[in-house]
Amino acid sequence: MAWDATARPLRGFSPLGAVAGIGVVAAVSITVGHGVDQAPLAAAFVVFIAVGELLRVALPGDRDAAPFGAAAATAYALLPSFDGSPLVYRLPQVITVVALGLLLGAVPRAIAGRPVLLDDLARRVLVAGALAAAFRPLLDHEVFNLLAPGWPLAAAMTTAAAGASLLDVAIAAGVRSAADRAPLRIAFLDELRAFIGIGTAITATGVLIALAMPWMGYWAIPVFAVPLVLTQFSFRRYATIRATYLQTIRALSRVTEVGGQTETGHSRRVSRLAVMVGREMGVPERDLVDLEYAALMHDIGQLSLVDPIPGGATTMVAPVDQRRIAELGAAVIREAGVLERVATIVERQADAYRPAGADDPDLPIESRIIKATNAYDDLVGASLEFDRKQQAIERLQLSTTRDYDPRVVDVLSRIIERQAAYAY
Repeated sequence: MAWDATARPLRGFSPLGAVAGIGVVAAVSITVGHGVDQAPLAAAFVVFIAVGELLRVALPGDRDAAPFGAAAATAYALLPSFDGSPLVYRLPQVITVVALGLLLGAVPRAIAGRPVLLDDLARRVLVAGALAAAFRPLLDHEVFNLLAPGWPLAAAMTTAAAGASLLDVAIAAGVRSAADRAPLRIAFLDELRAFIGIGTAITATGVLIALAMPWMGYWAIPVFAVPLVLTQFSFRRYATIRATYLQTIRALSRVTEVGGQTETGHSRRVSRLAVMVGREMGVPERDLVDLEYAALMHDIGQLSLVDPIPGGATTMVAPVDQRRIAELGAAVIREAGVLERVATIVERQADAYRPAGADDPDLPIESRIIKATNAYDDLVGASLEFDRKQQAIERLQLSTTRDYDPRVVDVLSRIIERQAAYAY
């Protein structure tokens, strides 16, 4: 599946979870009342989905996924026959099997203190149900039965699975957009890019298992799932490298704090605010990574100063000095040889939004965000006083005629107001 929100503990019910919960209760009631078709097969898929849930993998972009479990759920929703007999189970049984598998896999994770996201579980149940609702009625269609098995069956499975995948992406985008207040279109494109990676492998594996099981039996699952599991470990390795990279940059960003050039926690606070502003302004996810790196290292140029700035507040020095610090920081970052765009963002952070009375079209949005969030933290620091925060925002608003992008300041103001409301 495409997305899991930021790693957080078990969350309360949401509208998505409520809809899925009602559907699961209804599906279980119908399945129990009518009996389970091919009970051993259903039990086997419950186990497969549960095992996949236990083998979840962290992905870039604050996501994680259960590729093996998702592929098994897709296969069960599509499976046309088994052991020489057609399968006549319908939507309620598919929802019941998928839900039981997810819950069985989630319980050990919850006991171990690992995050279990109800929105994600709900989304996966709904997507599996939509896939079954779209495909399983075709198994009774007379024209379809005349052509199957063969390419029409494979085409129908692939089309239904692709449609369910797009639904998954759309729901994931809606959840993320609501959680991060990001524009829905940007959230959808981010989820679609994420799906093109491991998501296509999950969908293809589920279709292949469903096509192969009528002839291969249970062996189809390990045969086709092993490559997916290997791919899963490759993604896990990649995500681990990304996380290590970020931790390294965070450690480097503290050099100015350890050396006394900036206040403790300044770079982390600026980074968090900058990413929040970037999300709400619709900065694509791939650019948010550069924004986070640049925000963490925006003050690294102060290491080259002979006379440190009191408190490290670059906002308080002359524009020419701000620009010199930005250029020195960009030069340091460019030494790495792999962060050219991050270096450019840091280099342009001191530039005015309207240097000559008109907007600078070449000034990166990330540089504008860092300029405003850095100035805000220079004025507020670690203070929790709302009056001080409000005064800092008002000071930035007074400078939107030249120095700061008014859209950035407006979004920053809304974020600060929400944080203050949550605090009460």
